[in-house]
Amino acid sequence: MKIKPLLALCRISNLPTVWMNVLTAMVLIDYAVPATVQWVWLPVLALALSAFYCGGMVLNDLCDYQWDKQHQPYRPLVTGSVSVKTAVIIAITLFLTGFILVALTPFALTGLCAAVALFATIAIYDVFHKKTTASILVMGLARALVFVVVLMALTGEWLQWVLIAAVLQFLYTLSLTFVARYEHMRGKPYTGPVIPRMIAGMAVVDGILLALVVAPVWLLAGIALAVLTRFGQRYVRGD
Repeated sequence: MKIKPLLALCRISNLPTVWMNVLTAMVLIDYAVPATVQWVWLPVLALALSAFYCGGMVLNDLCDYQWDKQHQPYRPLVTGSVSVKTAVIIAITLFLTGFILVALTPFALTGLCAAVALFATIAIYDVFHKKTTASILVMGLARALVFVVVLMALTGEWLQWVLIAAVLQFLYTLSLTFVARYEHMRGKPYTGPVIPRMIAGMAVVDGILLALVVAPVWLLAGIALAVLTRFGQRYVRGD
């Protein structure tokens, strides 16, 4: 089996936006409660949330298999480059990996509760998103819960700035999802890669917030991860 279809199935090119979400949450935790963050957890949580993200993308394609046959025939499951059985195994493995990694964190119980909420939100969206426009709210909630998982796994407390970051990404994801749905409704693609650019923009949103709240230099991190996202999207589709 070739590796590129697997990467496309998982939308791996979009992962830098998830990493920026995790980084933003940790920086804001450290800002709110100085010297409490153990940065060794950054790669652990980045990997955990990456696993949930990729697992959600695989589950999405499994749920959309029949729809994709007519509307998005380039998807790996439709082309047969990845079998349905393999995709099921990959999805289960990714979700289990996410839970196991969160279970290693300092506040494992609250972290796992947040992770369960994230998983449930992902599953609800993937199953029902083609049946109701209200699902865009669920998509926004799923992205916001990335911040909540990090917050609960590292502190077990609610911190204002992390929740503000979550709300901003919730709102941005709503706009992104609406624009993507409108593209399907109009029956023809936008001129230029509008959706991939908006996905990359998630990292910039976080960078702007950190620049305003913590230090301007963090905007560079957001831009860098947005550029990395766009670079990856040139080789593996992110939409």
